[in-house]
Amino acid sequence: MTDAEFAGFRSAAARAFADELAATGGWSPEEALERALQGSAELLPQGRATPGMLLLTAVLDDGTAVGWLWLGLTHPRGTPDCAFVYDIEIAEGHRGAGLGRALLAAGEDVVRSHGVAAVELNVFGDNARAIGLYTSAGYRVVTQQMRKDLGA
Repeated sequence: MTDAEFAGFRSAAARAFADELAATGGWSPEEALERALQGSAELLPQGRATPGMLLLTAVLDDGTAVGWLWLGLTHPRGTPDCAFVYDIEIAEGHRGAGLGRALLAAGEDVVRSHGVAAVELNVFGDNARAIGLYTSAGYRVVTQQMRKDLGA
C-alpha cells in the first residue's frame, strides 16, 4: 500500500467500521466514528510503517486499486501463533468476482511467510456477504457473541 492509498484507506476504513458500530452497537454515528478513528490511531501509530501490521492493496491488471486488506501479525487478544484480519474491503463495483477471496489468500500467504500458523477475524453477524466470503475461504466460527435488545 502506498502513502496515497493509505490516506484513503484510513478514512474509508474508519467510516465503514463506524457505520457498522452505529448500526449494531448502539453508538451514535458521531461516537462510532470517533471510536473507529481512535482505534485506528492506536493500532497504527506509525501509519503504514507500524511494525507487525500488514496493509495490502488489491490492484487490477490495469493498475486500478479496488480494495485493501489490513492484517496484524499478532492477535489483539494475544492468541498465540495467530494473525488477525482487521479489515478487508473490495470496491462495490468489483465485488462478487473473487477479488476478496484472492486478497484473503494473498494475505494468508504473507502471514504464513512470517511464520504465523493461523489467522482470525471478526465479522458483524448481519454481514451475510462477508460471512459467505469467509466461509468459502475456509474460515470457521470459533467464538460467537450474541445480543438481545431489551427496549426502553
